[in-house]
Amino acid sequence: MVEAVLVDLFSLPANLQNNIQGLLHNTLEAIEKYPAIHALCVYVMCCQRQGSERKGEQEFLLAALGGFQSLRRRLEVVCAQTTAAALYTIKQRLDEKDQSIIKVILPTLRKDLMKVYIDHLFTAVYQFEFEDLQVISDSESLQISEYQHEGQILPSQDVALIQNEIQMYLESLPSLKGELTILRSSLIPDDIFLHGFTTRTGGISYIPTLSSCNLFSSSKRRDPQVVVKENLRRLANAAGFNPEAFHRVKVDHANAVCIMGKTEPDNYDGIVTDQKGVTLAAPGADCIPVLFADPVRRACGAAHSGWKGTLLGVSMATVNAMVSEYGCNVKDILVVLGPSVGPCCYKLPHESAEEFHRIDPKCVRLFDSASPYIDIRRATRILLERGGILPENIQDDSITDQNKNITFCTACHPDKFYSHFRDGSNFGTQIGFISIKD
Repeated sequence: MVEAVLVDLFSLPANLQNNIQGLLHNTLEAIEKYPAIHALCVYVMCCQRQGSERKGEQEFLLAALGGFQSLRRRLEVVCAQTTAAALYTIKQRLDEKDQSIIKVILPTLRKDLMKVYIDHLFTAVYQFEFEDLQVISDSESLQISEYQHEGQILPSQDVALIQNEIQMYLESLPSLKGELTILRSSLIPDDIFLHGFTTRTGGISYIPTLSSCNLFSSSKRRDPQVVVKENLRRLANAAGFNPEAFHRVKVDHANAVCIMGKTEPDNYDGIVTDQKGVTLAAPGADCIPVLFADPVRRACGAAHSGWKGTLLGVSMATVNAMVSEYGCNVKDILVVLGPSVGPCCYKLPHESAEEFHRIDPKCVRLFDSASPYIDIRRATRILLERGGILPENIQDDSITDQNKNITFCTACHPDKFYSHFRDGSNFGTQIGFISIKD
């Protein structure tokens, strides 16, 4: 069932106001006949001409609403100077109301163009259906003023122009939730490595559970890749790395490791390199982003360690890759565990808890309960130490100097971190990142 209707009047010429009013009136008449009309929100998208007043354009279009009282309370006219700005504003309204099924009424010649904008600004969470806007006018000058490629694939240069328009608009948006903040470990030498763990502030993601510096896009979430890319660009500027030489693990909740420069696996939760200027990253939203640094051999790595990856030994698999590929001595490797869900909050079913209990009984609290509390950080440390990592070369929540603590519980700090455990399926993601300085 359609939850919202978007009427695209963006490219209709401003000098044909009578035609636009009549067009909108006819379109609203058709909308009134839809099933469940009282539940629909209607958004009218139009171009805000240079030098014109937004309020004036809105009032002019709202004049077409005479006799549509049932719609007037749920209709918003969105005027902007670009399609990207107008559509992104409408996306915000849809997200505020948790609406995902949208009918788009637009001129036929705008359809392929609009699909490109939608592909970039929305994810698979949303469903769109299209209906032709019947443009009827005595004036031959009522033409669609933009691209006319309906029924064809847009030329690559036109797609590039749309991408650039979207990027420029997103770059113009203010940061939300305060300044971008990066946590750094005192264990990793900053004269050799650039590294850090992100928090949730300083980006442009506006959905509450994703706000504001979400760094992962998924077909199941509402933050599109272009927003995540802009958040990453801002992070790169603040941290000082090149976002074009950025490599994030492809999460599989297992223990495969990618060696930079060799054939990339389809999925992997660890990644290592000895190349300068290449930034490696591991996501986390309760799972542990783990960073590895060898200042002797000048090699580094990153791993994503959830409860499954922890049991499968993803951290030691990353260490072993550094040893085998770059000749690292395991006793030289430094390991830092980033923000992740703590034993104060994290529960697993008893069957899974038994596997952590076998690593060390101290990894499980309330073992006899149906859902014991699990300490995946302690389990990670134990497995690393058993693999030869020196205890003093591991930084985690066991650190006694709290001023140096960076292994916060993500579930306990909603102001600083995202948490799948706390926020549900539409959760945001922070990352740990590391690179070797030039």
